[in-house]
Amino acid sequence: MADQLSCSLTLTCWRGDRGTYHLVTIDGDQAEHIATHATLHRMEFGRHRGFGSVKVIAKIGETEWKTSVFPQDKSREWVLLVSKKVMRAERLAKGDSINLTLELL
Repeated sequence: MADQLSCSLTLTCWRGDRGTYHLVTIDGDQAEHIATHATLHRMEFGRHRGFGSVKVIAKIGETEWKTSVFPQDKSREWVLLVSKKVMRAERLAKGDSINLTLELL
């Protein structure tokens, strides 16, 4: 069975050269849990995934999708991008508090 974690986070917005991205930043104990999972995966398979990412099944509200979380600040934080499709389906906006469930794959 895969690892699973849940947390409440604030949806933020980041504007880059190529567009605007909505995301949540996972830190603290949940970030450590993801980092441990990534280390165990690397030990088992002898390599890490692109950009050090971890594949997940994310769930916000009733919307569930397969994606990846990406490490920031030497794995002390992890970032999950939230697509426009999910934003529309769950009627989300910048600054909203969301309940996120991640199944680490």
